[in-house]
Amino acid sequence: GYAFSKSGELLTRRLRRLGFHAMLGQEIGWFDDHRNSPGALTTRLATDASQVQGATGSQIGMIVNSLTNIGVAIFMSFYFSWKLTLLILCFLPFIALSGGFQAKMLTGFAKQDKQAMEAAGRISGEALNNIRTIAGLGKERSFVDMYEAQLDAPYQAALKKANVYGACYGFAQCVVFLTNSASYRFGGYLVRQEGLHFSLVFRVISAIVTSGTALGRASSYTPDYAKAKISAARFFQLLDRVPQISVYSDKGDKWDNFQGNIEFIDCKFTYPTRPDIQVLNGLNVSVKPGQTLAFVGSSGCGKSTSVQLLERFYDPDQGRVLIDGHDSTRVNVPFLRSKIGIVSQEPILFDCSIAENIKYGDNSREISMNEVISAAKKAQLHSFVMSLPEKYDTNVGAQGSQLSRGQKQRIAIARAIIRDPKILLLDEATSALDTESEKTVQEALDKAREGRTCIVIAHRLSTIQNSDIIAVMSRGFVIEKGTHDQLMAVKGAYYKLVTTGAPIS
Repeated sequence: GYAFSKSGELLTRRLRRLGFHAMLGQEIGWFDDHRNSPGALTTRLATDASQVQGATGSQIGMIVNSLTNIGVAIFMSFYFSWKLTLLILCFLPFIALSGGFQAKMLTGFAKQDKQAMEAAGRISGEALNNIRTIAGLGKERSFVDMYEAQLDAPYQAALKKANVYGACYGFAQCVVFLTNSASYRFGGYLVRQEGLHFSLVFRVISAIVTSGTALGRASSYTPDYAKAKISAARFFQLLDRVPQISVYSDKGDKWDNFQGNIEFIDCKFTYPTRPDIQVLNGLNVSVKPGQTLAFVGSSGCGKSTSVQLLERFYDPDQGRVLIDGHDSTRVNVPFLRSKIGIVSQEPILFDCSIAENIKYGDNSREISMNEVISAAKKAQLHSFVMSLPEKYDTNVGAQGSQLSRGQKQRIAIARAIIRDPKILLLDEATSALDTESEKTVQEALDKAREGRTCIVIAHRLSTIQNSDIIAVMSRGFVIEKGTHDQLMAVKGAYYKLVTTGAPIS
């Protein structure tokens, strides 16, 4: 028992580690599928490994013990009376048929249960991740009802399983009673007609009963086996999946003198989950090292998508993204992303200290506290941190819940700075801030942009007027580009946007 239990625990631990490793190694498009939502993946990671263990570990020891008992009992029965043993064994296929039918039915139910529990996990994960919004909207009851509705499917499946259990149990008991009747009847015949000693009849029947008990113990693990079969198949499907964009591969182009020259050449793209919507429709724009390129345009025109192609979250369906003349699809992914710093509209912080959140910006080396402080000063963050009781050791809470949006934004800027990236991506970094916070954050961003290729996705036009290139996008391609003064002189879409605020068409 000890050896099998220990091996089962080690298997569970290894499966979870390999599963988590495989999940994080998938391309971003894989996570866009609702079946791979955080809630569903968390549920899968927690339950699948434990269910695989349910059919391994100590259960294997019990099954081996039971099968050994069956083998020894049948051998002894043949030794005492092979005729009586053969008669009894004629009934075993019926019991095996019942067990096989039960296992097949329960495997189907286990698959349905797993899908329902993953759907419930998606709902609970969404609710808990957005609890403030749900509380503000008063939607607690609605989410409870949705969660309960998803749990109804396993309940209905359990009722069907109960019927299967009952039918199989009744059939098996019927076979047992028939076996006993036939055994004693034929045993009496052998005692009378062939002189078989009556004690041998009882020995044979007792041995077979012992093997039947062992068979019952082994078959009791049928539900665990059914669940484990589905879970193991899902796990191996995940482990065997080869991501389209690999973050663990050492293959791909790397070069020492990384400049940050970027070219989008006739890029076309649709998201895998929305293949009927053309997001980019022939994007052509370039930016030289040290320059700032600003994308402006109405929502859904492809601004953020173009940045995601540069980061290799996705690859273009047609066209190319060139980085220092290298096709992005041939560039090593970890190498490329190590050269890029990102500050997004809604910065994501981790549940650890301010210093640790800043250090997350560069995991390729050991970062000293002096570097953290230097990055914080450049991000206009240091004076705020020093006003806190625990200073840089202050925990920011889950998703930075203990800080204001402006404070979180400055931590994200410091995190980008400490990487010392050649390319800086600013995705509407100040759009959700108040005027005072925007001014502070904008000063930090201006310092961070110095000496770097910068791509800005702008919401407030006042923040991009000094950009070297302003690209006006509509329907997935650039309709105007130039400096602020050049575009104002043309009096086209950009001029209309600046003067009237009218959407770009």
